[in-house]
Amino acid sequence: MKTLLEFMQIHHGQCDQLYADGENSLLDEQMEEGVGQITIFLSEMERHFLMEETVLFPTFEDISGMRQGPTQVMRMEHQQIRNLLARMSDAVTRMDRDEILEVGETLLILMQQHNMKEEGILYPMVDQHLAPYREELMDRMNNVVVSA
Repeated sequence: MKTLLEFMQIHHGQCDQLYADGENSLLDEQMEEGVGQITIFLSEMERHFLMEETVLFPTFEDISGMRQGPTQVMRMEHQQIRNLLARMSDAVTRMDRDEILEVGETLLILMQQHNMKEEGILYPMVDQHLAPYREELMDRMNNVVVSA
């Protein structure tokens, strides 16, 4: 049985790969392909945050009783990252390759730091408290959809 840590690590890796593919296409001057890949990345990042904010975090807070602390910090960081994702989305709309890549540099640093905290601190705590609910939570997170 996969742990919640493993489940979320896989999704982190998928998001990272989507960005890397888009960035590589943009660097290779394949604008249409790169913008398409970045657009998918933006949507999948929002889906990732929604998986956490609508399923994982509330369940963890309810079961553990910890409403302040790690989940609150992650939500604040999500907002910082969302601000950059909004800038990137605007650059995608304008087909501004240089702006997409510039925002991407900052975004990658924030995402790496954020993911390390989640994978090193929060997700192990989540696994400890939510082990009996693992399968249900993974199913619920798999069903999260980003509305248009």
